Amino acid sequence: MSAKRTAVGLVLIISLSGIAAWAQGLPSAPPESVGMSAQRLARIGDAFKKEIDQGKLPGAVFLVARKGKLVYSEAVGFQDKDAGKPIAKDSIFRIYSMTKPIVSVAAMMLVEEGRIQLTDPVSKYLPAMKSLNVSVAKADAEFAKVAYTQVPAEREMTVQDLLRHTAGLAYGEITQNAPVKEALGKAGIYKSAIDYDARDLAPAEEIERLARVPLAHQPGTVWDYSLASDVLGRVVESASAERLADFLDKRLFKPLKMNDTGFWVPRDKINRLAVPLPTDINSGKPNNLIDVSAVPANDSGGAGGVSTAADYLRFTQMLLNGGQLDGARVLSRSSVALMTSDHLGTRISAPVTPGELLLGVPGYTFGLGFAVRQGPGVAGVPGSAGEFMWAGYAGTYFWVDPKEEIAAVYMTQAPSPIRAYYRKLFKQMVYSAIAD
Repeated sequence: MSAKRTAVGLVLIISLSGIAAWAQGLPSAPPESVGMSAQRLARIGDAFKKEIDQGKLPGAVFLVARKGKLVYSEAVGFQDKDAGKPIAKDSIFRIYSMTKPIVSVAAMMLVEEGRIQLTDPVSKYLPAMKSLNVSVAKADAEFAKVAYTQVPAEREMTVQDLLRHTAGLAYGEITQNAPVKEALGKAGIYKSAIDYDARDLAPAEEIERLARVPLAHQPGTVWDYSLASDVLGRVVESASAERLADFLDKRLFKPLKMNDTGFWVPRDKINRLAVPLPTDINSGKPNNLIDVSAVPANDSGGAGGVSTAADYLRFTQMLLNGGQLDGARVLSRSSVALMTSDHLGTRISAPVTPGELLLGVPGYTFGLGFAVRQGPGVAGVPGSAGEFMWAGYAGTYFWVDPKEEIAAVYMTQAPSPIRAYYRKLFKQMVYSAIAD
């Protein structure tokens, strides 16, 4: 081993030994002991420092575990650049859509207890969602435009539809169905001034308003990224008779020692909240993120969560372990396997596939809360068949690769249109460090 490589390894070992307590007990190990290169992992921080120095990102935290051992941990850049405050490994981030896998796990807990079945109609728990209409587009050749009409839903959406985003629901921020977008705006569920923020609506009011909005697709026919996880959170509340935040705190966060994860940041932790750059250098638009300093009217299962890199790594390691971590079992191995299987098949279309949405690459289908890789090729970014992942609007990203026994988390606060680039950059550099 070269002197340079030895030095890098020693620095990393010292760093890892000092963060064992911070990482909530996830054991650390030298990368080489689990078949990874310390020198190659160190390239990750170097690559991202260049982006930060160019003003493209505020700061980022990276964690990589292999075979249950933490092998790479680094924080680069700023938690608050304007204030000159460096980012820390315990900085708290708005995770937006990385809340979705968490609420999906909550739903599967209730499935295991027999309180929910995947094939249950959503109206069993939320009666207002029973008789919905669908906004159907029809091309008008004579006037060269698209007209819309409403028809009754051919069947009810199910809990499985919510978990796999085939319920026919939409996001006002991204749907191309004009009447649906307009109706979501009038309902106060979509706000043009700030993306993915309907946390000012009480749960019952949110569902009552959403039930008046037409669906964008017939349930069970199209994979369309949507408000489904928010509705799933309301289902969890109905089936458990608990507020979503309370259910998750008791059943998931406390058992997994995810001490900084929730739906708002308490006053005594607000100084750890990561701040985006005022303006995105790539789009020129201001970075407006949700206010997580106060208790929301509803806990958004689709976009409302906050967490740290260490907390989320524990969540991903639990999934990699088949539903348990450090003696705390959250799900059965069979439930994790079901969640990370293909639930789209050939019967459900996906005009924009999950991988294209998150990474700008094909090669992924969708399970119950996760994008799932279909094979080692096609995607144009390293990975293995059966790998599962998801990401968040503000740039955050994670994936779990059961074949390589890797769990990795990337946290930042940069809702940039090129966030897929940074996710791919991190991922390809992790895989390049595999040395066994």
